[in-house]
Amino acid sequence: MADITRRLGWRHLRGAPTAHVRHHRSGRLVHDGPGLSFWYRSLTAALSEVPVDDRELAMTFRARTADFQDVAVQATVTYRIGDPALAAARLDFSIDPDTGIWRGAPLEQLGTLLTETAQQHALAVLARTPLASALVDGVGAVRDRIAAGLAAEPRLPATGIEVVAVRVVALRPEPEVERALRTPAREQIQQEADRATYERRAVAVERERAIAENELASKIELARREERLVEQRGTNTRREAEEGAAADKVRAEAEASRAVRLAEAEAARQVALADAEAQRTERLAEAEATRTARLARAEAEAARAVGEARAQAQAAWLRVHADVDVAVLHALTGTRLAENLPHIDSVTVSPDVLTGLISRLAGGASTGRGGPGVADGTPPGGRG
Repeated sequence: MADITRRLGWRHLRGAPTAHVRHHRSGRLVHDGPGLSFWYRSLTAALSEVPVDDRELAMTFRARTADFQDVAVQATVTYRIGDPALAAARLDFSIDPDTGIWRGAPLEQLGTLLTETAQQHALAVLARTPLASALVDGVGAVRDRIAAGLAAEPRLPATGIEVVAVRVVALRPEPEVERALRTPAREQIQQEADRATYERRAVAVERERAIAENELASKIELARREERLVEQRGTNTRREAEEGAAADKVRAEAEASRAVRLAEAEAARQVALADAEAQRTERLAEAEATRTARLARAEAEAARAVGEARAQAQAAWLRVHADVDVAVLHALTGTRLAENLPHIDSVTVSPDVLTGLISRLAGGASTGRGGPGVADGTPPGGRG
């Protein structure tokens, strides 16, 4: 579509390189060609825009084969407008001078013309072709027939149309018919697949048998080797036991010999110790007997000397006291008594005691010189 710009009552058109523009003013052709750009007045201008690029026209239609089966045809026709002036004269490619939009639908007219022409030639071919042949070779035949029919169609050159290429994409029967046609092939394929499966299973069974035989042979060989291994282990164990017994015997003999030597050495040491202890005990006993005898003699002599000294002291004591006055003896007695009495803080003398003591002292003074206790032979210091 052309690009139109408005400026102060004027219009400016800028076309594309693939669009052929024709400008008539007052019935006279002013501009003619692709990719034009010019100013014009909308009230006096008559504009046409014809596309000159290649265009694809996809078409789908149904046809019937010789065996009365419906098929769907999918095709594409590539065309272009070779003579824009002729096409603009035969078809309405005029555009609005204010908006640049086509006033009619020229491309739809071209599409209808090409589709109907191609469909006519395709129906003529498929009407004489069975369905099986149409599905196998129908694409090429329909394509060639459509191309030849479009090339021989007089309306296309008269309109300035050139057919560039024709392509038939597919010929498809009804879905039910297509499934029915696929069934034999599918069955055959399934049979081939089943046969391949059976063969594969047979091969798998054969391989499994071979594997089982190999496993059995391996187990037998392993059992045989295990048997030899057990025998060898038994032999090794027996040898180890024999070697261990011999080593234990040698070790026991060595230990017994060593124990005997140690026992003999210990016995000799004990005998030597016993002899030494006996000699030591004998010497100690002799020394103890000698010391005891010496101590006994010394104690006897000491006892004798002590007895003699005591006898001498007693005799001297008696001799001394025999010649001493009674009053002195009483004083000595009182002093000795005072030395042997316990410590007394205070003494309470009652009149009765004092009277008795005075009486005894008076009576003793009247008895004479010997004093109390001398007449009856009692030693000084009291009885006992």
